[in-house]
Amino acid sequence: MSQLTQANLATHYKSSDAAPQCLGPAHPRNRYTKILLLLFFLTLPLVNPWVRGDGVGYYAYIRSLMVEHRLDFTNDWRSANESFTMGRVRPDGTINPHEYTRTGHLDNHFAVGPSMLWAPFLLPVHCAMLTLQRFGFNVRANGYSRPYLVTMALATSLYGFLGLLICFRLACLYTDERWALLGTLGIWFASSLPVYMYFNPSWSHAHSVFAVAVFLWYWQRTRQSRTLRQWVILGLISGLALDVYYANIAVLLVPFVESLQGYWRSWRAPGRDWQTLRRLFGGNLLYCLATLIAFLPTMITRQIIYGLPLSFGYGGGVDFTQWAAPRLGSVLFSSDHGLLVWTPILIPAVAGLFLLRRHDRALAAYLVTALLALYYLIAIDSCWDGISSFGNRFFISLTPLFVLGLAVSLSEFAKWLGRERKARAIASSVTALLIVWNLAFIFQWGTHLVPARGPISWKQMVRNQFLAVPQRAAAEFASYFENRRALMHRIERDDIRQLREQELKGKR
Repeated sequence: MSQLTQANLATHYKSSDAAPQCLGPAHPRNRYTKILLLLFFLTLPLVNPWVRGDGVGYYAYIRSLMVEHRLDFTNDWRSANESFTMGRVRPDGTINPHEYTRTGHLDNHFAVGPSMLWAPFLLPVHCAMLTLQRFGFNVRANGYSRPYLVTMALATSLYGFLGLLICFRLACLYTDERWALLGTLGIWFASSLPVYMYFNPSWSHAHSVFAVAVFLWYWQRTRQSRTLRQWVILGLISGLALDVYYANIAVLLVPFVESLQGYWRSWRAPGRDWQTLRRLFGGNLLYCLATLIAFLPTMITRQIIYGLPLSFGYGGGVDFTQWAAPRLGSVLFSSDHGLLVWTPILIPAVAGLFLLRRHDRALAAYLVTALLALYYLIAIDSCWDGISSFGNRFFISLTPLFVLGLAVSLSEFAKWLGRERKARAIASSVTALLIVWNLAFIFQWGTHLVPARGPISWKQMVRNQFLAVPQRAAAEFASYFENRRALMHRIERDDIRQLREQELKGKR
C-alpha cells in the first residue's frame, strides 16, 4: 500500500470506501483479518467469567435494572469479592452507612457505559432465564448465574476484538498491511489489554478500546468533508465513549483541535471564508448537542445516585496544587505500574505517533495532543498508578493510537534498514519476545508473585520471569481450565493477604 499524504487522503477515502467489495480473498488485508479472527477464537477459552473489583460497580447497573428494575446495588455489594467489600460491607451483611449518598443510593461512581454495551447480549439471556423459570426449570435468573457471567465475559472480549480489528484497519491507511498486523498483535498481547479483555472482563477498559476505535474510525472516514448528519453521528459516538470511560474526553480533543484549525484556515482565507465558517460552526453545535444527548445515560444515573447530573462521585474538590505538580515521571517509569517500564512495547508505539508526521502532519498533531492530554489527566490523579492494576490500565483507551504508532515505527524501521526481509524478521522476533515477556509478567501479577498494588521489586520480578514462571506456569494454566473457581478463590485469598499486609505496613 502506498504511503498516504494529506494531499491525497481524499482520493484514498473514495477508493477505500469501495475497497471491501473489490478486494479478493488473497488480498493481504483479508488474509490478515482472517488471522486476527482465528487468534480471537483460539483465545476465547481464556475468558474468565467473573465480576470482581471495579467490575462490581460497572456490572451493577445492568444487573440491578434487569433483575430489580431499579438502581439498587445492595445485592451487588453483598455478593462482591472480599477485596471489594472490605470497608463497604460489615461482617453481618449490612452496608457501611458511609456508602450511601444523600439520595439514599449506594455510592457507585463507576461508569454506566459498559452496562449499556452489555445490554444487547444480557437482556436476551435474562428473558431466556425467566422463560425457563416459568416452565419449571431450576435456573437462577438473578444476574449472577453462569449464563449471565459467561455472556458478559464473551461480550467484553468481542468488543475488545472489534476494537482491535478497527485499529488494524486504521493502521492499514498509513502502513503496509504486514506492519499493521504486527502492530495489532504487539499491542494486543504485549500491553495491559489482555488482563482486561480476558481475565477481568467486568472492567471497562476493553469497552473503551472499542468506543475509541469506532470514534477514530468514523472521524477519519469523514475527515475531509463532514456533513451535518455526520457531525451528529460523530457526536453520538463521542457521547458513548464518555459513557464508557470519562477520561476518554482526552480523545475528543481530536475533533476540537481539527475544528480550531478549520476556523483559523477559513479566517485567514482571502476575504474570510464565511460560508465555511458558518458550516463548521453549525456542525460543531450539532456535534456538542449529539454528544450531550448520548451522554444522558451517565447524567441520569448521576442525578439518581448523587442528586446532581454532573456529580461523578470521585469526591474531593479541585486541587490546583496537584494540577501544578503532576506525577509525570512516575506515571511512565515508576515500579508502581509505570506505563513504559511495565509495558515496554509502548515505547516504539509512542515514538511512532511522532514519526507519523512524515505521513500526515495534522493527524500526528491531533493524536499526540490527545495522548498528552490523557497523560496529564492521569498524572494529576491521586490514583495515577491505577491501584490494583497491571501496568497503567488508564492508557488502554489509547490502544488505537498505540497500534497505529507501533505499525508506523515498524514501517519506518524497515525503511531505515533498507532490507525488507531482514526488518520483518527482526521486528517479528522482538515483538514475539515482548509478547512472551508480557504474558509471563501478567502471570506473575495474576498469581501474586508480584504485588497487585503498589511498587514491585524489579530484581525479584526478573528472577521470577526466568525461574518461578517456567516452574509454575504449566500447573497453573491447567488449573485455569480444569478448576478455575478454586484457582480464582485462591488468587482472591492471596490478594486479601497482600492487601492486609500493605495496610499494616501503612499503619506502622
